[in-house]
Amino acid sequence: MKRYWPVLLFAAVLLAGGGFYLLRTFKGPAPVSPFGLEQRVIVIDTPKGAYRLVVEVARRPDELERGLMFRSEMAPDHGMVFLFPEPSAGGFWMKNTKIPLSIAFFDRKGVILRILQMKPCTMPPERADDCPVYYPGVTYSGALEVNQGWFAAHGVREGDRIELGSWAWR
Repeated sequence: MKRYWPVLLFAAVLLAGGGFYLLRTFKGPAPVSPFGLEQRVIVIDTPKGAYRLVVEVARRPDELERGLMFRSEMAPDHGMVFLFPEPSAGGFWMKNTKIPLSIAFFDRKGVILRILQMKPCTMPPERADDCPVYYPGVTYSGALEVNQGWFAAHGVREGDRIELGSWAWR
């Protein structure tokens, strides 16, 4: 048996490496947030460095419409990314949104085109239409909402890039 231990060790290392490769290559479905949305990690590249965010992904019409409505908080370094099937110039309505947010509108390459600050708006139902709509004044493919001030605190500016990965525009 002493003669075969190098061969056994080599086989064990080979199997372990192959298993690791398979785990990396054939990942299961994306994790789901407590709110039932797909969850991903994105990276924002800036001249100061790269910053990671855990985001919930909204891409279906009902998800895009609801966004962060009715939530009273969002964890630090978390956000929601909105991915649109076609370029849009529409605004974001803060109806029933309790959290002050910063929003970055970006193109299909992930380049941030505009950043806006949005105030919460929780009007009574009969006055909900009085909540402001925030228009970026640009045509965009996606938007990223984070806690207000997160972009400024990390030096994120228009022209910086959001790295979404191949999962985004499927």
